[in-house]
Amino acid sequence: MVIVDTHCHALPHWFEPVEVLLHQMYTHGVEKAALIQVMGQFDNRYLFECVRRFPGRFSPTVIVDTRQADAPEALERWAREGAEGVRLHALVRSPGSDGLAIWRKAAELGLVVSAFGKAEDVASEDFEVVIKEFPSLPVSIEHLAWVGPDAAPPYTTFRKTLGLARYPNAYMKFCGLGEICHRPVPFPQPMAFAPIPPVMAMAYDAFGASRMMWGSDFPPVASREGYGNALRWTMEQFPFRSEDDRTWVFGKTALSLFRFAAKG
Repeated sequence: MVIVDTHCHALPHWFEPVEVLLHQMYTHGVEKAALIQVMGQFDNRYLFECVRRFPGRFSPTVIVDTRQADAPEALERWAREGAEGVRLHALVRSPGSDGLAIWRKAAELGLVVSAFGKAEDVASEDFEVVIKEFPSLPVSIEHLAWVGPDAAPPYTTFRKTLGLARYPNAYMKFCGLGEICHRPVPFPQPMAFAPIPPVMAMAYDAFGASRMMWGSDFPPVASREGYGNALRWTMEQFPFRSEDDRTWVFGKTALSLFRFAAKG
């Protein structure tokens, strides 16, 4: 099984450089990773440097300054460099007469959108409008829709987001158990999370394995359970119906969206 990490960050001046990520990937058997640009960072050159230095390993997801009228043109330039995705806030609108210009350009360029925002943002009707408007645009919702460890049944906001599964171009990314469970104090040995809320299973039931993707959230995951545990414990706890579903969630879904091709 090819394991793909669909949500990690690398920068030479913030978080960690790519060599640290590669060490984690090698140690834990992760073959490929999507590099997701850090919010507020519009210079994406380091992502493409990583792609050139390590061919076939990485897929770059860029960020552009959507406050600027020329953001669609900037996105097109990055796409020519080899961008395979763009990170957009769920409720972002472009300045000018076409509020959906940046989404429209992403669809025209054949990119994948990594969508972020608060739980209420991704559960909103305004976000649904975008997904419905551009059926050929894959939109991947980050961080299990920010359901978080403090969410409680009946998970009303989260269930609204799960309703987006009726659109075939909607996808769900999730990280490790540390993102949806409170850290136990003191640590039990062996380490374990309990109880584990049913939100991963709910997303799996809604989206299916072919529209779910694991992403470590490296390096912030280090402040939770750590890279290897975010992979291993999630694999152990995920309620898979089949081994084929397991291969989709931890690799094949990502491979169906990203090329991981060297560019530039």
